[in-house]
Amino acid sequence: MNILMLGAPGSGKGTQSEFLCSKKGFKHLSTGDLFRKNISEETKVGLWAKDFIIKGLLVPDEVTNKMVEEFLENDSDNLIFDGYPRNIEQAVELDKMLANNSKKLDYVIYLDIDDSILVERIINRLVCPTCKRSYHKLNRKPKVENICDFDETPLEVRDDDVLEKVNQRLQTYNEQTKPLIDFYKNRLKKIDSNNKSPNEIFKNILDSLGI
Repeated sequence: MNILMLGAPGSGKGTQSEFLCSKKGFKHLSTGDLFRKNISEETKVGLWAKDFIIKGLLVPDEVTNKMVEEFLENDSDNLIFDGYPRNIEQAVELDKMLANNSKKLDYVIYLDIDDSILVERIINRLVCPTCKRSYHKLNRKPKVENICDFDETPLEVRDDDVLEKVNQRLQTYNEQTKPLIDFYKNRLKKIDSNNKSPNEIFKNILDSLGI
């Protein structure tokens, strides 16, 4: 079974993906991780992407699609897609790539949450740079101030987790990614994530998937 986690920045996609991987044996496919891996290993597609990044340009869909395609050639089942596809053009290409490997995207989990809750959550977020777990300055604090509970790494505030940049990211999401909700309507599992704990949301996800 392959799943796409869909939702606005700060909706909890990373947390729920982590739960599904640790408790249900899925593998997390993040394009951010793919980019970092390919760039650090100086692969052909990594160098291609880096050329755009160092110029301050957006990496074209063609480059991102190629990176995902190469990954899927070796591993195309029990995946959770996070951050990809970002638009309908990428979604069309993903369906083609999975079909070429005799697989498909089975379900799309849409974490539905109000923008006001997202903004409050993001601007108070602390993130572990090592294990990627996130905390909240007010209501989900680490046991030791500014230290990750799991690996004792000092927590950080992401550069783009400031109000102005958060609003920009939400605008980009609403313009480019939100149309995927209609594109995937036949595979969509909508999860109301307002004022629910991560564990409650995870239970709702499992129920919607029947696993």
